[in-house]
Amino acid sequence: MSHKSFTLTALILTLAVYSFRALAQAPDAEQLVAGMEDTLWSDSNHGRFAMRIESEYWTRTLELEAWMDRPEYTLIRIHAPKKEAGIGSLRIGDAMWNYLPKVDRTIKIPPSMMLQPWMGSNFSNDDLVKESSFVEDYTHELVETDDSGEVPVYRIVSTPRPDAPVVWSRLEFRIRADAIPVSAAYYGERDQVVKRMTYDQIETMGGRRIPTRWTMVDADNPESRTVITIESIEFDLPLDEALFSLRRLRNPQ
Repeated sequence: MSHKSFTLTALILTLAVYSFRALAQAPDAEQLVAGMEDTLWSDSNHGRFAMRIESEYWTRTLELEAWMDRPEYTLIRIHAPKKEAGIGSLRIGDAMWNYLPKVDRTIKIPPSMMLQPWMGSNFSNDDLVKESSFVEDYTHELVETDDSGEVPVYRIVSTPRPDAPVVWSRLEFRIRADAIPVSAAYYGERDQVVKRMTYDQIETMGGRRIPTRWTMVDADNPESRTVITIESIEFDLPLDEALFSLRRLRNPQ
């Protein structure tokens, strides 16, 4: 074999080895999304949150407490301000109810209302109670890797599975290699961005590193935004199933 042929063969083999290593190191997109969901919610959690709702003309803050036992149950209760204290939302499977203590009335939310704003915020009912699942309702493709920072960040495009009960034409996530989300973009039927979520202020809470500030912004109105700040949270707690009942929704005692 001539020197040139040997050199060319060596170059091809070297490139093949690097390509194989790159493919071997590329994470699975679905595993990244599943890891993100586990980072944010785990199998169960209980926490306290501040929700600041901002518009062009006013700002208000709600103090919330929430319990989640995935994938079936979510309970959210407002503790402040006083005029809204006691309002709660409960999800059991694909059914959701809101409780209004001032009129002592429980209202069932129809599926067509799951994308409506929760308490006038930029988060929908579904965003808060998590009826849909990113892993189960979408297929995922890794389309870009950003190695410019301390931790690689992967851009993932998620498209709905056939017959999945979702309305977004696609989602785009940016997720760090350690399964901490950076951002999410929600696309409507005309393939335009409807709203964007960003995650920041990473801290250790409940024994894990999580983003403690989540900001949802309307794409067509940047002055309309909602910021959720996690004040405290615990993960993987044994939660009593009786907690997630209409009786407890109406009467927390």
